Amino acid sequence: MRKPVSPVFGQRCLLAAALSLAAFGLLSSCAEAPPKGSASTTTQAPPTQSFAQWRDGFRAQALAAGISAQTFDRAFDGIQPDDAVVTADRSQPEFTRPVWQYLDSAVSPARVRSGQARLQENAAALQRIDATYGVDQEAVVAIWGMESNFGAQMGSKNVIRSLATLAYEGRRPDFGRDQLIAALQILQHGDVPAHYMIGSWAGAMGQTQFIPTTYNRYAVDFDGDGRRDIWGSSSDALASTANYLHASGWQRGLPWGFEVRLPPGFDYSQAEMSIRKPLAEWQSLGIQPLSGTLPSVGTSMSLLLPAGYRGPAFLVTDNFHAILKYNNSSSYALAVGLLADSFKGGGQLVGRWPVGDAPLSRSERIELQQSLAARGFAPGSADGIIGANTRQAIRVYQKSIGLPADGYPTEELLGRLRKNP
Repeated sequence: MRKPVSPVFGQRCLLAAALSLAAFGLLSSCAEAPPKGSASTTTQAPPTQSFAQWRDGFRAQALAAGISAQTFDRAFDGIQPDDAVVTADRSQPEFTRPVWQYLDSAVSPARVRSGQARLQENAAALQRIDATYGVDQEAVVAIWGMESNFGAQMGSKNVIRSLATLAYEGRRPDFGRDQLIAALQILQHGDVPAHYMIGSWAGAMGQTQFIPTTYNRYAVDFDGDGRRDIWGSSSDALASTANYLHASGWQRGLPWGFEVRLPPGFDYSQAEMSIRKPLAEWQSLGIQPLSGTLPSVGTSMSLLLPAGYRGPAFLVTDNFHAILKYNNSSSYALAVGLLADSFKGGGQLVGRWPVGDAPLSRSERIELQQSLAARGFAPGSADGIIGANTRQAIRVYQKSIGLPADGYPTEELLGRLRKNP
């Protein structure tokens, strides 16, 4: 899987951070196609040694880590750097899709129908998985759909070649080396032959796109054939995903969240994932569920405004945070939750998205951060990723000019900064 994010998506998607959505620096699923638009490419000094020299040095490290010479030599037979991996690693899309377009694709009618069919086809295995790990089967199947379109799009790249390329000349060579050692451990364990270990350019593998270190910690042999085959065995892939979510704190029967209505004059600065309150406390602030009835939930929740105060609002639970550990992207976790609900006939939203808003481009987000910093609002690094520091800086600036302090970056906000340098 991917991220510096979660162990699954975290580490694999720290390589895909270029797919961040403007509002939250959100990561798009590794199984999704990159958004269209011009892309900038980061420059990097070329390696100081040949690939053969690097490979020989890495071989010594791998053997010292317990990899046999036979495993290493078989895995690296004929391996050369992949230029396409280097390009993907260094490319940073200038334009991104807004969250509502992302959700339209992620929770499409076709995907909902396919997921419902997979739930029926795999009912027996999913019941066993639910009994073993206590994770709702709809959530597991939703992740399956998000990651590989239910096993149809697992990637086509040799994982050893991709990771060797990243370790040799990628932007994060330490990540590449760690994942490459883990991939060699998988081969040595005998779960899969090297030619069958295929995945994304960033090394995410199988039907639910585990990166190798995550595979080694959470992949399970659920069908009992002696191998943890997340490529060919849907039972293994789904059980491995459930095992990861269980380890991330998933609670059986707890909803991921639900859409809510905010009262007039609400303090939008409360919409931050690090802020958690009991449901009763949110109610005391005037928040009400749009379903008309309050769910029976005792856990603390966070308020999520994916498109600022003018878009839909959600209270999200610890299960939403568990999905974030799989992929540290609020848009991704929201898609998983809505897709899982759609399998059961739900998933429709009442609130409307601000479809007239064009998301800021990467260059514009950097300009926004630089402008905020110039005014002393401390947004953090001007990297184009709208993280917690930047959202807080936006809130402080919004309050200073009398706007709702939702921390959401817009063209209007950037325009105000441009007019008042």
